Amino acid sequence: MFEEYLTLEIGNNTTKDYLLAIAFIVIGILVVRIFKKTFLQKIKKLTQKTSTNFDDYLIEAIEKFVIPALYISIVFFGIKTLTISGGFRDIISNAHKVILAYYIVRLVSNVLILLLKTWVKEQENGEEKVKQIGGIILIINVLIWGLGILFLFDNLGYDVTAIVTGMGIGGIAVALAAQNILGDLFNYFVIFFDRPIEIGDFIVIDDKNGVVEKIGIKTTRIKTLSGEQLVVANSDLTSSRIHNYKKMQRRRILFGVGVSYETNSDDLKKIPGILKEIVNHQKPITFDRAHFKEFGDSSLNFEVVYYIEDAAYNTYMDIQQQINFEIFDKFQSMGISIAFPTRTLYLRNENDQELKINSITNPEKVDKAKD
Repeated sequence: MFEEYLTLEIGNNTTKDYLLAIAFIVIGILVVRIFKKTFLQKIKKLTQKTSTNFDDYLIEAIEKFVIPALYISIVFFGIKTLTISGGFRDIISNAHKVILAYYIVRLVSNVLILLLKTWVKEQENGEEKVKQIGGIILIINVLIWGLGILFLFDNLGYDVTAIVTGMGIGGIAVALAAQNILGDLFNYFVIFFDRPIEIGDFIVIDDKNGVVEKIGIKTTRIKTLSGEQLVVANSDLTSSRIHNYKKMQRRRILFGVGVSYETNSDDLKKIPGILKEIVNHQKPITFDRAHFKEFGDSSLNFEVVYYIEDAAYNTYMDIQQQINFEIFDKFQSMGISIAFPTRTLYLRNENDQELKINSITNPEKVDKAKD
């Protein structure tokens, strides 16, 4: 009676055939699960002890894409052991190819992106640079998915040559119509690999300045000091002269101070030493020089140069402010007048006597000279 049940035919297959197919599927799934629970888990524990995260992500990708593909393949091959109609077999076969192609493309895409991220993280400021690779990831995905679909169509029996030819002609037309977009895309790669700027850098472009927020495939977004977002095409960015202040390790400061012509010679000779002493009081700075530079129109001009061993702008302003306070206090205690713009006028009266009048350079009014 049991043998009769095994030989019972249902849909061109006996009960025994169905049981064998089910047994094949169950055993195959159990083997894969045992492989996942034992061998793969052991490898996973080993990779967790390594210094790099790439192997951990690779094992994770295998669990997400390879294991499900194996489950589906086992079910497919189990069904193929049965006697089924040609049309249904083709449907199952094509469905299997589509699902496998999906998982293979996802696996290849993830592995390449993991390799890219691992390489970028090993660079200087790697964590910041990972934020810039969104455009490259998009391009990688487009290329891999495009190739994956072509191989899938080829396996499904379609004429891939005609598709590639059509895409080539269409690609030329698109390239001619989108030269600016392709130019920005090329300059995106220039920015990424040459790294003139990175996310978080404070930059000045012509008369614009701000902090780089995002580097996209076509445009770069900059948050200006006044608060608005400045959008710059990548091609415009790479063709401009960029001042990148984040790369500055130290700041060179040059400033001048002028004293009046009434200053006596002895005090004048003391001023460079006084300026040097005042600057050296500040931290963290490196003094360079202080000189009597020139005879100005209305002042005797001194020039001071020093370096701040800190690129922060606020630090510079704090130090320069303190220097200005000390210069003012010191000159005031010595009776030295800090010059202001003046102009001397010589007027001649009716008796040919000269009258000298000193006035501020830009006064609203100049008092008339009395006879």
